[in-house]
Amino acid sequence: MNVGVIHYNLDQFNFEEFLDYARDAGFQTVELQIGDIWSAEHTDPEARAAQVREAVRARGLSVSALASGNDFVVLDEESIAHQVARMRRILHLATLLDCPVIRTEGGQPKDSVPEERWVEAMAGCLKRLVADAEALNLRFAVDNHGYCTNDGDRQLALIEAVGSDRVGVNLDTMNYRWFGHDIAAINRFYEILAPHTFHTHFKDGFGSRESYRGAVLGEGEIDLDHAVACLKKVGYQGVWCVEYEGPKPTDVGYRRCGEWIRANV
Repeated sequence: MNVGVIHYNLDQFNFEEFLDYARDAGFQTVELQIGDIWSAEHTDPEARAAQVREAVRARGLSVSALASGNDFVVLDEESIAHQVARMRRILHLATLLDCPVIRTEGGQPKDSVPEERWVEAMAGCLKRLVADAEALNLRFAVDNHGYCTNDGDRQLALIEAVGSDRVGVNLDTMNYRWFGHDIAAINRFYEILAPHTFHTHFKDGFGSRESYRGAVLGEGEIDLDHAVACLKKVGYQGVWCVEYEGPKPTDVGYRRCGEWIRANV
């Protein structure tokens, strides 16, 4: 079992310190953000990816996923071409990191794309990238993050619209609740999406939107045992990656979340 940690909400550490923390806290793998590799600071992302790969390996870690920060809720050809070209470069960067999964955003709502066409828009971009993912042996894990993919039925519709085993989900256990779904609906989402889960964010907390409060795993209202059971039932072999948005200090919170995974999975 690989227990992972996302490079997020650990602002007290620089990148090297984050890797040291992940190793010392007993994690085996890390999820990185595209800004760790490609940003205003890192203007040669290929060289940066090679550097990061060696830093990760030196600590006995691996990269479980690379978060792409894409926006596929677009329908005009210029925007589609831009998003697809950007993603193709990110796919190449993932290979330099020995990273098998791209954690993919759906995108942002916008007036130019009505809600009833969100799936069409996202699927249109992903269809153009399936051959690239096949060639590089990579997979897209569409996150239930934000607004456009924070619904299990819509995620499943997107998977079916693309029609490729290279497209699945990153199952974030808390985000559905943040969006406003009740626990019964969330548990059903776990059930229908478990067979399509490529990566996870195990996260706990209470409430939705403005009332949301993060918590250590097992101390919130999410039915984490059901999420684990659904994934085990389908033989999930991916990373059990923790994410923590509760009270500070966040390093202690992440460590305790890792302990919950090791005790309960």
